[in-house]
Amino acid sequence: MHIPTAKIALQWLFKPGLALGFSFYLLGCSITPEQLTQTENQTRASDDKLDLQKAQEAITGPISIHEAIARALKYNLDYRVEFMQQTLAQKDLDLAKYDMLPKLSANLGYDARDNWSGAFSRSLLTGRESLEPSTSADRDIFTAKLGLTWNVLDFGVSYFRAQQAADKVLAREEQKRKVVNRIMQDVTTAYWRAVSNERLKNRMSNLADRVASALSQSQLVLEKKLSNPLAALTYQRELLGIQRELQQLQRNLTLAKSQLAALMNLKPGEDFQLLLPENLEWTRALNANWDKLEQLALENRPELRSLVYEKRAVLNEAKAALVAMLPGLEFGGNYNYSSNSFLFNNDWWNVGSQLAWNLMSLVRYPAKMAEIDAQKTLLDTERLAMSMAVLTQLHLGFTQYAHAQREFSTASRYQATQSRLAQLVRAGLNAGSSSEQNMIREDMNSMTAEVRRDVTYAELENAYATILAAIGADPLPPGVRLDQPIAALTADLALTPPNTALFQ
Repeated sequence: MHIPTAKIALQWLFKPGLALGFSFYLLGCSITPEQLTQTENQTRASDDKLDLQKAQEAITGPISIHEAIARALKYNLDYRVEFMQQTLAQKDLDLAKYDMLPKLSANLGYDARDNWSGAFSRSLLTGRESLEPSTSADRDIFTAKLGLTWNVLDFGVSYFRAQQAADKVLAREEQKRKVVNRIMQDVTTAYWRAVSNERLKNRMSNLADRVASALSQSQLVLEKKLSNPLAALTYQRELLGIQRELQQLQRNLTLAKSQLAALMNLKPGEDFQLLLPENLEWTRALNANWDKLEQLALENRPELRSLVYEKRAVLNEAKAALVAMLPGLEFGGNYNYSSNSFLFNNDWWNVGSQLAWNLMSLVRYPAKMAEIDAQKTLLDTERLAMSMAVLTQLHLGFTQYAHAQREFSTASRYQATQSRLAQLVRAGLNAGSSSEQNMIREDMNSMTAEVRRDVTYAELENAYATILAAIGADPLPPGVRLDQPIAALTADLALTPPNTALFQ
């Protein structure tokens, strides 16, 4: 007996196919959560440690304030995260644009039978068979179809979805501006505190050694009863107070350098030097034109502009919901091919159109609009609350700046006075009219005065940066690229004059 080739093939494939399908079923049922192995975890940690400072330019000399900002902007991981989120939003926009295009589909098919497909005809009136069994199809048929369809409703919804994606890109750009402002403020404060540490660390170390030596001598005098115990203990108490204050200064200033290193994404513990200015002088004057500054703040603050973009996205969602409620008109055309030898035409074109309407969208539309109205109301309220916070921050920033300016002026005068007083005490020590105890005290006071002056200068720089951030001034000059070498980026930042024109 002749057995058709297709029948043999199907019988040959049936049992292995059934066994394979059953195996996949058992495999799917056997999946359980698997924790990371110790080796995988160690490999991941090692790779992350290598990637933390990957492709960073090495430090070649003392770091200036502009180089510190340049390194923070280029290598800070928080900024990289924000940059990648903005890049991802742009990719989402690029992807959303493709949803507006017609759908182009290609289909290939193969159909095989183990016998012939056939049929006969029976009269509905007499019940007699009117045709011998016959077929109009081969047992093995290969088909292909290339089709193009375009749905007007889908195009409208996709258009507004793309508009929403574009608004998200702009909102992310505003968030990136906010991160840049924050990084520049943090770097400015940490840098000037670290400068104070670099300027005074050797003197603090020498003074600490002198205090420790004086404490040892005082303890020896107390033990041998060479002096009045009350005077000796009082002297020790004063020395211990100086030692405690000195240790607090060392801790606070040392932490500033570690914070600066973290902002620049340097390896913890990596040593680097700072460019130390000879004199700390403040030459920038700000004149507050409140109407202009408040208007600039409300126009340019990233937080407010981001909320506006979010509201635009909600408005586009309302338009998309309205379009989705309408009937959908679809146009399409296909090119078809079949290897069936019984067909009169083995390839052909066909075109068509159809109109479809999801009536449930009419029922859903009021609830959707109520949700959108609630979102708009929430965003409007958030924007008003943020506007009040922005104006408050602006006024507080100027108040902070005024206080910082006065404190810096006072600290500078105090430091100058203390320096002259220390010189007189040192002259008295050399002449024998003053004691080492008085000299240690005055050296400590001189160092504290210098630290306070440096700290108030750092606070003054921070207050100025806070005002620029409060009015939403662009933190980077126009045209500055962060992908250029550190030296070029540092030069661009250094050549940018302070944005004092905003305060005239």
